[in-house]
Amino acid sequence: MKLGAELDAKLYGGKAAHLSTALRAGLPVPEGFALTWEEVDVIATGVQAGEGALSADLVVLADVPLAVRSSAVGEDSRTASFAGQHLTVLNVVGDGAVLAAIRRVWHSGRDEAALAYRRRMGMADDPRIGVVVQRLVPADVAGVLFTCDPVSGAPDRWIIEACWGLGEAVVDGLVNPDLYVARPSGDLLEAHQGTKKIAVQPDAGGGTSQRVVEDERWCLDEAAVLALAGLGAACERLFGPRQDIEWAFSGGKPWLLQSRPITT
Repeated sequence: MKLGAELDAKLYGGKAAHLSTALRAGLPVPEGFALTWEEVDVIATGVQAGEGALSADLVVLADVPLAVRSSAVGEDSRTASFAGQHLTVLNVVGDGAVLAAIRRVWHSGRDEAALAYRRRMGMADDPRIGVVVQRLVPADVAGVLFTCDPVSGAPDRWIIEACWGLGEAVVDGLVNPDLYVARPSGDLLEAHQGTKKIAVQPDAGGGTSQRVVEDERWCLDEAAVLALAGLGAACERLFGPRQDIEWAFSGGKPWLLQSRPITT
């Protein structure tokens, strides 16, 4: 189902439903489509059936690098984020690679760490892993935005972390990112420069690699912080306060990659 349609989170998962809602509201979400957990089950267990399920959707995104993200039922909810538990595969090129990436995401939902997280959250049912396939944002800068202080809960202190390249450098803990503390208005309260010696970048034939970065500049200027504050405010209007947002800038334009409730 194309992103922007009304998606049932019980079939497509929370991430797909949130992104589709944001796209309908006019937020800058990369185009793509979502697969139900049942469709993903079919793809994970049979090549021919999987190819048939994907063919129509992939025509729209033919010949462009893609991001394949998990969207499990129960993921990105108010009680269970599954942050870091399920796989995201970036810079996927070609139909066969998309099928392989979907299978990898499906298997990540059955990894022992993910299953242990489910048990801690009191989720006794089998994993139901939906998937989102989107045009890859070739990020110059990326990171996360919390629309409150995730430690103190203060709603007037929004926290931004930023790095060069794709946001996986932050998510995977490869760098000490730049840290910005801002008001919801975008007014900057504090800034702490990190050590960002590694950037994750897409490779020409698919996949990603790490490169050494010698650029000691700040990742964001005041205009970019203001733009992210506007994006955060829009997400709060749609989904409520205390959002955990993944974002990227490409060519100066901000993109929304994910918005989910903060669960800590």
